[in-house]
Amino acid sequence: MFSANLFKNAIIDYMEEKITSKTELRKWAKEERKKLDIESLSVELIKKLKSTSEYKQAKNIMIFYPLKSEVNLLKLLEDSTKNFYLPKIDGQNLLCCPYQDGDELCESCFRTKEPITSSVDKGLIDLVILPALAVDKNNYRLGYGGGFYDRFLEGANVVKIVCIPKEFIIKSISPEKHDIKIDKIITV
Repeated sequence: MFSANLFKNAIIDYMEEKITSKTELRKWAKEERKKLDIESLSVELIKKLKSTSEYKQAKNIMIFYPLKSEVNLLKLLEDSTKNFYLPKIDGQNLLCCPYQDGDELCESCFRTKEPITSSVDKGLIDLVILPALAVDKNNYRLGYGGGFYDRFLEGANVVKIVCIPKEFIIKSISPEKHDIKIDKIITV
């Protein structure tokens, strides 16, 4: 008998062989995540993240404001024992800005929400939760293609985590020289 999980894994392996570029992989991931109950998955991912030693030990945490169909970690803001930060785009750079639930946000050039607060030194951050369309088994993430997080994290001494549904863990994203490896993948 052929199990549903084995069949699903076989389809994902087949898709990975057929998808040869990061552009195609991004398109596939965006379409696939529309099919998921991202709200429920986000709740489960938050529970798993909060149980990790990395989260428990961190004081200053950079998260991201979710796009449509993206993992939503904003419920973390209810944790009053932590200081939270959101990214803000400044030309080709990513800045790190303090954020509390209810602070004013504006829309960036990429239609993401970002804080209007002034940026702080990225060295203040203990933990960065990165957005990703997919991650591979070697801890590389596939972002949206702008390289903002890779530039931001270059040389940074910070723990890097991606929270992502298990459907988006693939064999390889074919990392390039500038791609920054993440420290941990949390999945459900």
